[in-house]
Amino acid sequence: MKKTSKIAIFEGKQIRRHWENEKEMWYFSVVDVVGVLTGTTIPRRYWSDLKIKLQKEGSEVYEKIVQLKMRASDGKYYLTDVADTEVMLRIIQSIPSPSAEPFKLWLARVGYERLEETADPELAINRALKTYLKKGYSQNWINQRLKSIEIRKALTDEWENRGVKEGQEFAILTDEISQAWAGLTTKQYKNLKGLKKENLRDNMTNLELVLNMLAETATTEISGTRKPKDFPANKKVAREGGTVAGNARKEIESKTGKKVITRKNVVGLRLLKNNES
Repeated sequence: MKKTSKIAIFEGKQIRRHWENEKEMWYFSVVDVVGVLTGTTIPRRYWSDLKIKLQKEGSEVYEKIVQLKMRASDGKYYLTDVADTEVMLRIIQSIPSPSAEPFKLWLARVGYERLEETADPELAINRALKTYLKKGYSQNWINQRLKSIEIRKALTDEWENRGVKEGQEFAILTDEISQAWAGLTTKQYKNLKGLKKENLRDNMTNLELVLNMLAETATTEISGTRKPKDFPANKKVAREGGTVAGNARKEIESKTGKKVITRKNVVGLRLLKNNES
């Protein structure tokens, strides 16, 4: 699938999509996907019938469909049924089509692998390693990235021990750390690198990764020593941990005369690898 601003191309056919910046997720036109997978000349009728079928089956998919204005072939904008990636994959599972079969096989494979990884977490690490190699990252970067995953896990475990709730509270504390060491919130950092749904850490340079790991490690250590009792106290610890790495960043920039925070994303990292080899 080819990524563009508002249109995705699948098997030579256009699928309208919309990026929701606040939620950081793509929404796809259901009618367009149905048309591609079924080959029908009346995708709206097909989708209308499928919605009725899903509703009768008690599927939660129907309730998760939203409507957004999208540009039609006549150049005008009309309200269109759209779904995020998770819901769209569920819809695809309900379509009896040879074109949908590869998606269904992939979903089955992913489900099987997740069950395997639950029983043996080392498998997840090995798969991550292979995935990064296939994407063209250098071995040195991959080593740093895998270490960063371990450090992040230690931090989130510490937060859970301090009563911090996964989700919004994790995100707020992560922003506190990022703002303190990089001078940017997570969203601002992603915008700088031109990212949307992509993982920020997967688009960091080695130095950015190292400083981010320092910030998270320092936060974990300070929290373990101070044992913050409430969320405001955890925010203070997060700022202090991030500041440790922020001071290191400023020192590096002072000595080198170069900015640590860069616009480089995965494409730039691949270019770096090619130049090194």
